[in-house]
Amino acid sequence: MKKLMVKGIEKVYGSDDNKVCALRGIDLEIEPGKFTAIVGQSGSGKSTLLHCMAGLDKPSSGSVFVDDLDLYTLNDNRLSKIRREVFGFVFQSFNLIPVINVYDNITLPILLNKGSIDKSYLDELIFKLGIETQMNKFPNELSGGQQQRVAIARALGSKPSIIFADEPTGNLDSDTTNEVMNLLKFCVDKYNQTLVMITHNNEIANSADTIINISDGRII
Repeated sequence: MKKLMVKGIEKVYGSDDNKVCALRGIDLEIEPGKFTAIVGQSGSGKSTLLHCMAGLDKPSSGSVFVDDLDLYTLNDNRLSKIRREVFGFVFQSFNLIPVINVYDNITLPILLNKGSIDKSYLDELIFKLGIETQMNKFPNELSGGQQQRVAIARALGSKPSIIFADEPTGNLDSDTTNEVMNLLKFCVDKYNQTLVMITHNNEIANSADTIINISDGRII
């Protein structure tokens, strides 16, 4: 398991009268193999924090460590490699490619990384997510819940150590939300991964191993 740690993260947008401090000196250590929920009001900085931790948005100052690697001292190629091989991403918008089928959506990141597909692992993952009959369909032929399951399969397909999820159930009804969360937590437990999730759903947050509350760019 990979260890994720944040030291002194600050993120500032704009300057002078237009300066906005989105993060104000965040120190944080994510427990490996556990589910951590990040909560807070809109504009509190939680999405900025997640994006900085995930190597998607460079902080203005501070460091993000994966084990002993400081992400933002790496060149673009090495950072991209970490994002592809170590991290998995699930977002509120499913971001599936509409012109290829479900199976190709799931396997494309593995192939882009020039990896080999572990068929037995992938078959088990697809079965656990209940989408084994959808492989030849296109995204627009699926319900929202099915599309999110495909997005989860894509995120887990490369066997990432850390999964970042930004409001992954925000577009789903309550029943589908429960199903997707149960499946996501099951997969994380089954494959011994770390889950870091932003959510506005108190029930989901309360089911996490750790809750991090962000307000005005600080942990409270």
